[in-house]
Amino acid sequence: MSRGAKGAGGNGVGGNGAGGKGGARGDLATDVTASLVVFLVALPLCIGVAVASGVPAELGIISGVIGGLVVGAIRGSTLQVSGPAAGLAALVAETVAEVGVAMLGVIVLFTGLLQIVLGLVRLGRMFQAISVAVVQGMLAGIGVPLMFSQAYPMADAKAPGTPIENMAGIPGLLADVLTDPQAMIATLLGVVTIVLSFVWKKVPGPAGKIPAALVAVGIGMVVAALPGVNVKTLQVGNLLASVQVPGAEQFARLTDGAVITAILTFTVIASAESLFTAAAVDRMHSGPRTRYNTELIAQGAGNTVAGVLGALPVTAVVARSSANVQAGAKTRLSRTLHGLWLLAFALLLPQVLALIPISVLAGVLVHSGWKLFGPAEFPKMWRQDKGEFAVMTMTTLVIVATALLEGVLFGLAAGIVLAALRMSQTVVRRHIEEDTAKVVMAGNATFLRLPTVIEALEAAAASGRPRIRLDLTGVTHLDHACRSQVEEFTAQQRGLGRRVELLMPGEAKPAGAGPVDEVPAPAPLPRRRAAATPEGPAEAVAPSPWPTADAEWFYLDTRPLPEERASPSPFVG
Repeated sequence: MSRGAKGAGGNGVGGNGAGGKGGARGDLATDVTASLVVFLVALPLCIGVAVASGVPAELGIISGVIGGLVVGAIRGSTLQVSGPAAGLAALVAETVAEVGVAMLGVIVLFTGLLQIVLGLVRLGRMFQAISVAVVQGMLAGIGVPLMFSQAYPMADAKAPGTPIENMAGIPGLLADVLTDPQAMIATLLGVVTIVLSFVWKKVPGPAGKIPAALVAVGIGMVVAALPGVNVKTLQVGNLLASVQVPGAEQFARLTDGAVITAILTFTVIASAESLFTAAAVDRMHSGPRTRYNTELIAQGAGNTVAGVLGALPVTAVVARSSANVQAGAKTRLSRTLHGLWLLAFALLLPQVLALIPISVLAGVLVHSGWKLFGPAEFPKMWRQDKGEFAVMTMTTLVIVATALLEGVLFGLAAGIVLAALRMSQTVVRRHIEEDTAKVVMAGNATFLRLPTVIEALEAAAASGRPRIRLDLTGVTHLDHACRSQVEEFTAQQRGLGRRVELLMPGEAKPAGAGPVDEVPAPAPLPRRRAAATPEGPAEAVAPSPWPTADAEWFYLDTRPLPEERASPSPFVG
């Protein structure tokens, strides 16, 4: 039986015959081919992310190797590929600028340890509970600053600093490019890279299968080698010499608030990005599903190793993962081998890397930033849910204006408030019936709907009727704030001499009802007969004198009270 005969999950037994052996050999050949495709996609991205992060390019390659050989070897996800991610480039650059590149290893190390702990206590699926609007807002908030920050190295210039400063400096950058021929050449290479990234997949034939980033790198290397062209190229040193193992001096700074904040931020963002990517990759194929807790442990193991070596943080990456799926990969072998190819290339052919123009790598990252931004998602979200659109937009704007952690926390808070408002759907109806002002409430009455409740109560009091009837039997949840408001209103109105009839959720008679002589029982209702059962004949069943809680109204005596009882007892319903 062939391996594929068992089903999409690939769990068939493939060793029972020649067909099984042929299927296994076919899977092996496909996985090796897929690993080469992923390697070609990952190489420029690893280098580009490192440059955008403000660290040596070698550290990006080291993280790519770790993403393949360490994370790829652990049974968390089958086809998801990990490595340095463009989504963390701005965060890493900001952290390096604040605490120094030497502290990066300690931060990434403890990020990995925290991820392992989160996976061991089985909190991997917790990240799936985060609102999609917050996730998309986070990705857009990462993508926008990435695009503007990479516009500067695309012109062989240095970015001013914060996202707002980078945006404000674009007009000046364009003016400089127009007056500098070499900067114009570099910019054109970056623009060509961006255009190729969008259109190359539409190229017919086998050429369209080549990664667009690799084609752009090849064109850039050729142009950079032409006489008279003097664009900046990648500076690559020895891979092993770039390893920076953290020492006692770095560990001593673990009490620094900036370092602790960076560790927590890296943990949340890297874990969320990896597990969100896992969910996206699972939708791309029909093979085995991701084991979220195991995958979180795998990501933690990768970051622990990356931290020991002083490299960039590792996360799952959509571009590499989708390339792996599209190349037909079947097992973890493809994502593991791609790390081996990265290592071999960096050790055996480092001089080739030095020919790559930096503007081309910047163009690759501008395209990645645009995909993270996903402008089409905003109108789509507006059509689907305007409340979620507001959360998504605010998350993006806060991240751009402040920082990633602050924006994500703001988005989570906004999402929780939106969910709470929607959970607090309180229907309040009020009307006048003869001498009684009636207020009927249903749904979830929480403090978020307190203004509506107060308005209805005040309107009933302002009606001037001698009786007020409050029916809360349709309320499924009544929190302390609303309950207190209703009870205080009832006591206040009774103190003013009004007859207030109050029925609380789940009660079969008015709250605080007094003795029978104060609230007369309703007239007896006709006896009904229960349905006959196999155990015996039907028998008469006397109905309860009080209606069930799902009745809209219940019987209450509304006759005027005697003069001597004009001031009702607070216990009268």
